[in-house]
Amino acid sequence: MSVVIVHRNPLEPFPYHRWLHDYEGPVVILAARDRFEPFGERIPEGNLGYTHLELFDHDDEVAGRVAHLAAEYGATHLIGEHEADVLRVAELREELGLPGPRPADVLPFRDKALMKEHAARAGVEVAPHTVPKTGEDVLDFAGVHGFPLVFKNRAGFNSIGLRILRDQDALTDFIAEAYGSPRDDLLLEAYVPGRMCHVDGLVVNGEMVLAWPSQYQYELASFGTDPGSRVDLALDPGDPLTGRLLELTERTLAALRGPGGGPRDHAFHAEIFHTPDDRLVLCEIACRSGGGKIREVFHTLFGVNLAESSIRAQLGLPLPDLERAVRPGKRPVPARMAGQVLMMKRPGLIRALPDVPGEPWVEHFWLFAQPGQVVPPASGSADFLTVVVASAPTRAECERRLRSLGARLEEQVLIEAVPS
Repeated sequence: MSVVIVHRNPLEPFPYHRWLHDYEGPVVILAARDRFEPFGERIPEGNLGYTHLELFDHDDEVAGRVAHLAAEYGATHLIGEHEADVLRVAELREELGLPGPRPADVLPFRDKALMKEHAARAGVEVAPHTVPKTGEDVLDFAGVHGFPLVFKNRAGFNSIGLRILRDQDALTDFIAEAYGSPRDDLLLEAYVPGRMCHVDGLVVNGEMVLAWPSQYQYELASFGTDPGSRVDLALDPGDPLTGRLLELTERTLAALRGPGGGPRDHAFHAEIFHTPDDRLVLCEIACRSGGGKIREVFHTLFGVNLAESSIRAQLGLPLPDLERAVRPGKRPVPARMAGQVLMMKRPGLIRALPDVPGEPWVEHFWLFAQPGQVVPPASGSADFLTVVVASAPTRAECERRLRSLGARLEEQVLIEAVPS
């Protein structure tokens, strides 16, 4: 028994040595070199206690290195938890004859057009959308649905490349930029107003065994222009949206699972609009744990790390944290509320950053830069400058604490423009 893990994150949030302490075979990690320094980690040297750890610099190296490492260490499992790796790892499993989800299992979670097709067929509301091959197709859709319009990559993540076009001039410019020739990699959607909710949880043996909804108190797509603090907050068990969001997510998972029943063991992150007229509209869903610090918020709620549990389930290891959180016949509810407040990176020279918060209800605190550093703009919705995870007995108190911390973050962060 041995596992090869394709890793495209810093290592601090993924302590595999602790998560897999009872795994009896070799643990081999192939990690992206460029994921460390931007998140304040040193590039690893040596194996860090793993059987083997090596770094890759370019995506085209991954397939060959995985095949080599799988053969060298007799891999029985291949795992990749980052959105950019989910489909590729499934393809490699199929090529190497290893167990786990195949491309057909994960494609509905990666291709947003296919995802919406499956969901809509199951009665889950999605935004009007199309895959426009030409600029004329775009204009036809705009003529029917008007503005704003939303463009995203069919296989995108972290809001990278997402564009919201609000008028005809912006649309004309985008068509000139994007449609020099026919293409089919973009999804065009009608804009859905309302607040974005997200549901995070775990599927084990094909069943949604643990899940909970939260709500972004900001627009994800504003990551590049928002200089202030942003709050993301779990919903109360008694919130009228809580049960509806959980039910919609369960139906969506069933719709995407398909006749083959896969994938069987995975975390998930669903994003769902709650519209001003009280509709729930699926934005998208991924078959991996939520990015940013959603895993840490969820752990504060339930004592379960979704990435850890997902990986252990895929390897057939016991899930003691999950067993403590789930009682047969009862829907698990958090013992306390939790959320996060964050600030995005913005370009300039960092003069000052926040002090470590001393409140006892602060669960985690991170800084992803240091004074004197020149930082670029945020490259995606998880490119943070600082994040705090906090808890409270109630949602209202948790929100009060997070907003107070957010105001303090704003006061303590000082970034100056770099002279040109």
